[in-house]
Amino acid sequence: MITKKSMIGQMMITLICSVVLVSCGQAPVAQTGPAEYAALKIATSDKELQTTYSSTIRGQQDIDIYPQVSGFLTRLLVQEGQAVRKGQVLFVIDQVPYRAALQTAEANVEAARAGVATAQLTYDSKKELFAQKVISEFDLQTSYNTLLSVKAQLAQAEAQRVNAANNLSYTEVKSPSDGVVGTLPYRVGSLVSASLPRPLTTVSDNASMYVYFSMTENQLLELTRRYGSKAKVLEEMPAITLQLNDKSIYPSLGKIETISGIIDPSTGTVSLRAVFPNKEGLLQSGGSGSVIVPVQKQNCIVIPQAATYELQDKVFVYKVIDGKATATPIQVTRVNGGKEYIVDSGLNVGDAIIVEGVGLLRDGTPVSIKTKEG
Repeated sequence: MITKKSMIGQMMITLICSVVLVSCGQAPVAQTGPAEYAALKIATSDKELQTTYSSTIRGQQDIDIYPQVSGFLTRLLVQEGQAVRKGQVLFVIDQVPYRAALQTAEANVEAARAGVATAQLTYDSKKELFAQKVISEFDLQTSYNTLLSVKAQLAQAEAQRVNAANNLSYTEVKSPSDGVVGTLPYRVGSLVSASLPRPLTTVSDNASMYVYFSMTENQLLELTRRYGSKAKVLEEMPAITLQLNDKSIYPSLGKIETISGIIDPSTGTVSLRAVFPNKEGLLQSGGSGSVIVPVQKQNCIVIPQAATYELQDKVFVYKVIDGKATATPIQVTRVNGGKEYIVDSGLNVGDAIIVEGVGLLRDGTPVSIKTKEG
């Protein structure tokens, strides 16, 4: 017979066991599908892309100024950074010895002229005497040879005078072109000569500036094929942009003027030269920057760099095939400073590739995609 007290005890035991069983049980695990990734559906388009090349800036003329004669600097007529005109005197070298040399040369010329006049009179007199058969033909010829000799001495003296005059003029060192004066390593009193280890200064013609950059052989081939010839590239290629060393964009556009006909065997690159106007004098010879070259591409496939990864110098993307991320090698051309790639091979119109979270994926990972048109 079960008493009321025993029934209460049994109920308490049952309740405790139920609590223990519930606390020891595991909550059911929610079943989740493949992770969702943003994907790009491949399509072709016409785009203007930008390719960036490191560049150096030079004046149209960077002329090192060396003296043509030796001597002490007596005057320095310009300052560093000063704008000068063609023919303007920059330096003066001690002129005293060169003036003396010129005076000596001029005196020698006058003496030689007097000798010629005397020899001419002698020869004319000998001709009269020879005509009267007073002297022999030998005497006549001797006087004529003497005349030729003193005429040669006169020519030599005149050449020495010209040389002395030139040397005197070289004591005034003049600018060979319009431009801006560079550094001035020598001061008044310095002994200078044509064999100086450094020039007196450098005059840079900065009215327009040359910007030099290089592109690979393949890039030049692609340009040449697109326009038909290198001459057409120079004629029809659009204006280019210059990014300065502080990352600002130079306000004036430039034009490619020349393409080297020689490929550098050590780098596999070709040198190009562009010209930029420099009316405000913002560009300085010796500076650096980056040339941004616009590239018109038709019916091309362009993908963001973030959609790729590199392995053993090869570029891969994850193509979505049958709901899985499949590693696919592609051939690309870097554009827009490396932010985008033109796909040369490996992808086709209609393919879908993962564009976000590429670093988290592995080949064969199941994925669910959010597709956007490329």
